[in-house]
Amino acid sequence: MVIDTRSMESVEEEAQLGQESEEENSELSDDELQEAFTKGLLKPGMNVLVDKPKKFVNNVEGLKQCLADFRRDLPWVERLDMTNLPAEDIISKAEGKVPSSANGEINADDDFQREMFFYRQAQATVLEALPLLNKYDIATKRPDDYFAEMAKSDQHMQKIRKKLISKQMILEKSEKAKKLREQRKFGKKVQVEVIQKRQREKKAMMSAVKKYQKGMTDKLDFLEGDKKAGKDSSQVSKKAQNKGANAKRKFKDQKFGFGGKKSGKKWNTKESFNDVSSFRAKVAHAKGGKGGKKGKGGKQNKRPGKSVRKKMKGRS
Repeated sequence: MVIDTRSMESVEEEAQLGQESEEENSELSDDELQEAFTKGLLKPGMNVLVDKPKKFVNNVEGLKQCLADFRRDLPWVERLDMTNLPAEDIISKAEGKVPSSANGEINADDDFQREMFFYRQAQATVLEALPLLNKYDIATKRPDDYFAEMAKSDQHMQKIRKKLISKQMILEKSEKAKKLREQRKFGKKVQVEVIQKRQREKKAMMSAVKKYQKGMTDKLDFLEGDKKAGKDSSQVSKKAQNKGANAKRKFKDQKFGFGGKKSGKKWNTKESFNDVSSFRAKVAHAKGGKGGKKGKGGKQNKRPGKSVRKKMKGRS
């Protein structure tokens, strides 16, 4: 194709000359107006603005040249233009509905309908353009070792990094402060529990001491409370726990019996009346002292006093 550039150059030169002449005329008119103003020749109503008629230029050669530029027969790789209809609406087709775009009924004021039309048209363009790009060996995917320059500078990214780090440090400090507050609350709770436990142990020890003083028990296990506290209560065998209960049960059985009928238990029977093997005359009549006297001079089964009994228990 041969393009005539002489006509375009002449048009440009004429336009430049016209602009220069207009500037000269304007400059001359300004100078004349200034001189008239200094001489006092200017009067109100003399200066009237006149609209110049617009000059229409019908540059046929330039228009033909532009049209020829548009009609260049270049390969598709150089143009990369696509003209196609939108892709089919699969959902409406499956439901048996006729899409409005197929009938040409598209409401431009409906945002959803308009955007869907653009979306399906772009989808159809991609489906047609990808095979053509692959045909001309044009890569459509970014390689794995692709290196692109960052849109922001390294200094800007360093500022952002410092800001993010400072925010992270502030968050960590706040989290640490929360944990410390929770630990303090938990520490106070544990301290209260320890104090209550000590009070319970002290109360139990005082009650055990009182029982021992009153003679209700002869065990001194409460003195070994610190040693026993160190041991785990789960390690104590059930046999050892039941041992004391069995001994207590035996003592009560021996003292009170095994239940059942209590009335008439001490009544004599014929066999017990005739059985005198356990009878001892000396014990029954308190005999055996010097001279066989009874009373202060004689030997008696005397019960020791309370203080003596306590001393005997303490020795045991």
